[in-house]
Amino acid sequence: MAVRFRFALMLTAALGMALTHSSQAEAHGVESSLRYLDGQLELTSSFSTGEPVEGAVVRLLQADGTAGEELGRIDAEGRLKMTLPALSDGLVDLQVDGGPGHRDYLTLPLQQGRVNLDEVVINPGTGNTLDWTMVPALVGIVGLMVKVRSPRQQR
Repeated sequence: MAVRFRFALMLTAALGMALTHSSQAEAHGVESSLRYLDGQLELTSSFSTGEPVEGAVVRLLQADGTAGEELGRIDAEGRLKMTLPALSDGLVDLQVDGGPGHRDYLTLPLQQGRVNLDEVVINPGTGNTLDWTMVPALVGIVGLMVKVRSPRQQR
């Protein structure tokens, strides 16, 4: 019985790792860059594959993290040229929203009504979250590491 149990755990681990691998191969993040000339901001955004994030909504975020004013959409070349609305000095959060799992966040420091590009902060927005697709693989690996015996075998 122990051999069958271990085989089942190994199969579960292999299946979990295979499923995890395929889902990670399809995922890709959003990467953005900024240029700022004479009051006009040019944002360039693309997936990590290099493909433009066409149609992604660019918006300001409120202080509580909720969506604020929409500034425009990324074009087919992956660019958006915009003039920021009149904002007070301090930090302004900008979001490039290409859909769930495809977002980029930038914090723009404003000084005297102008963006200071030397101090822009890029935030991935994902934090330290658990990738739930890894759970089956982790359960299988832990099962292989822990020796489980039936009551009959412990005598």
